[in-house]
Amino acid sequence: MAGHDHIQALHQDPAYIKWNNMMVNRHKYFRWTPRTARITFIYVVAVPAVLGTLGYMTDGKWNMRGKRRGDLISEF
Repeated sequence: MAGHDHIQALHQDPAYIKWNNMMVNRHKYFRWTPRTARITFIYVVAVPAVLGTLGYMTDGKWNMRGKRRGDLISEF
């Protein structure tokens, strides 16, 4: 219906096909380098540690529930 039987009706860009094949097979060509190890450490260890520390340090310091204009939000 409505022309769906023409699979390759449009010309495909060779650069896009090459990029798509690279994205699909990226796991085959991955290598651990100092740069990839550093980026992985930052996103797997450093960012969650910093966010967890900030969350732990500020836990319970502010209460937004039931406040009116002029009331303080700090609880310490």
